[in-house]
Amino acid sequence: MTRLPDAFAWLAGVPGPLMVVEATKLYGTLEAPGTADNPEIMRWAKETGLSAQGYTKDEVPWCGLYMAVVALRAGKTAPSVPLRALSWARFGIPSPEPSLGDVLVFKRTGGGHVALYVGEDSKNYFCLGGNQGDAVSIVPKPKIRLHACRRPIYRVKPDNVLPVGIGPVGPTFMAVGPDPSSEV
Repeated sequence: MTRLPDAFAWLAGVPGPLMVVEATKLYGTLEAPGTADNPEIMRWAKETGLSAQGYTKDEVPWCGLYMAVVALRAGKTAPSVPLRALSWARFGIPSPEPSLGDVLVFKRTGGGHVALYVGEDSKNYFCLGGNQGDAVSIVPKPKIRLHACRRPIYRVKPDNVLPVGIGPVGPTFMAVGPDPSSEV
């Protein structure tokens, strides 16, 4: 794993939610340049069964593929068409407010984008996602573009599934809960 940005280094030590744990393990994965394919991204397609559904090149948008592999590894069920970012608007259950580990779905011209919530400031949600600058990265997305906020279904919701304010040096509020291994 590539080192997380300083403002988000705390994510490496959180015990959950499990989707955040699995997502951070893949941080820094890069799309291969040109016509080449990153074998790791292509393994995700095979692991999730999406290679059989036609995912054959990492130049195809892969934010939904990234979310599908993260969900699978965390024991969650992806939507039936996970490559379509907007299909994640039906994942899990509606969230009353964006909180750590929630799935955020954004609309844009020509489609959408899906990523995990890892914080916010007054204007943006900070999103841990795939195919963000051709990499698994953390980027700000304008709050105004949010289409849906969905929460994974937890048997026991981890105590740290809370809104996270991000200031210049990292989180400004967050409660870290107990080991979330019972969430699946």
